[in-house]
Amino acid sequence: MPNLFRLLVALLLAAAFLPVGPASGEPRQDRCVVLVSVDGFAHFYLDDPRSDIPTIRKLAREGARAQGMVCAFPTVTWPNHVTMATGAAPARHGVLGNSYLDRTTGKPVSLLPDPIYDKDQIVRVPMIFDAAHQAGLRTAGICWPATRNARTLDWTVPDMAGDGWETFGTKSWLEELRAAGLPVDRQADWCREPAGGVQRDWLYTRMAAQVLTKHAPNLLLIHLVEPDHVQHRTGPRSDEAYWCMSYTDDRIRDLVEAVQRSPMAGKTTIFVCGDHGFLPIRKDIRPNVLLRQMGLIALSDGKVEKQAAWCLSQGGACAVYVLDDARRQQIIGELRTALAKTEGVDAVFTPERFAQLGQPTPEQDPHAPDLWLSAKKDYSFSDTAAGDEIIAARPSVGGTHGFLPDQPDLLSACIIHGPDIQPGTDLGKVDIRDVAPTIGAILGIELPTAQGKSLMRGGSGK
Repeated sequence: MPNLFRLLVALLLAAAFLPVGPASGEPRQDRCVVLVSVDGFAHFYLDDPRSDIPTIRKLAREGARAQGMVCAFPTVTWPNHVTMATGAAPARHGVLGNSYLDRTTGKPVSLLPDPIYDKDQIVRVPMIFDAAHQAGLRTAGICWPATRNARTLDWTVPDMAGDGWETFGTKSWLEELRAAGLPVDRQADWCREPAGGVQRDWLYTRMAAQVLTKHAPNLLLIHLVEPDHVQHRTGPRSDEAYWCMSYTDDRIRDLVEAVQRSPMAGKTTIFVCGDHGFLPIRKDIRPNVLLRQMGLIALSDGKVEKQAAWCLSQGGACAVYVLDDARRQQIIGELRTALAKTEGVDAVFTPERFAQLGQPTPEQDPHAPDLWLSAKKDYSFSDTAAGDEIIAARPSVGGTHGFLPDQPDLLSACIIHGPDIQPGTDLGKVDIRDVAPTIGAILGIELPTAQGKSLMRGGSGK
């Protein structure tokens, strides 16, 4: 009986992993991986009977699925896309949020949509396409965050509006797409439209189909955007959110059909992942109003004229920067106490606890804040310092993310389908840092700076 028990335990443990991948150091020219990031694809949509997502469910049924994927903190788009593509936490890869505060100027610096920095200026470790390119594999990226001017993507358009595609995209590929009748020159217009993500996701999947069928890359990263936009406006589990998930499923179907027409048909693994989940929000927390009332901020005609500290929203999280070096420790202590008592604030983290968030301290990274905050459900942070209300009700329910990643509705989806994947595999709960090492295992390439583990048997993390 003990031997039988041990055998059953071993079988259960083995079932939690995918089949053994190819040995590292042997790049697989005969394999393709398509990593699809669906922005805001919360795990709960997979089993929700109101979700009309037959293609995604078929991939999950015939492949592997996680029981939720734990994302990086803050659970926002830019750091999580970099984590997904590097296998590393923000403290290691360097993209700490969607924005940071420049301590010299006191002004926010936005990282989305890649308006200032090239990929190599903000991402400090190799991304999975860097490793693939170095191994001699062909790589492509469509609107993947933090890939501006990425020289190791053979066919690419960055996640940028304006003239970003013309400036940083692969010019010869853009000409091919124009010749094929795809309206790539409408990207800038559609980025400005409130519902432009619908057209954008339609365009992105057709661009993916072209590169898959004509150029047969070994690795394609593609970012679909509209589910995030809709849930911000109307909240998760809204009628509009269910419509958008159905629309997104149609776009995944387009990608699956393109794979079936491609030279890599039968040799392609598709990952469908979310970068974060979503929570509903009904109230805004305005910590900079509190700082103004404490005398740390002063406004004149609506403009900041005094700034001893500043709070920078990351949705359901907030980065607090102290800019008065002479009184830094005193102000940190005062803010820690005052913010912990503020309605809607769930947790206040000081630098000695940043490591558990996967974030660096200010001594380790000048972009790091002095405190991190996370909001409770139904609350979101706002940057405004005007007015007298620290807590303000919203006129209608919306949605956001950024909160601590361990909440069930903040878990994202993770589905893997392909020739190396055992149908019906239950991966349990996985970490977003596991995605890149798993891709590496399938393609036979190494990513030494990754902290996650490959979900293929024998995978390990560092």
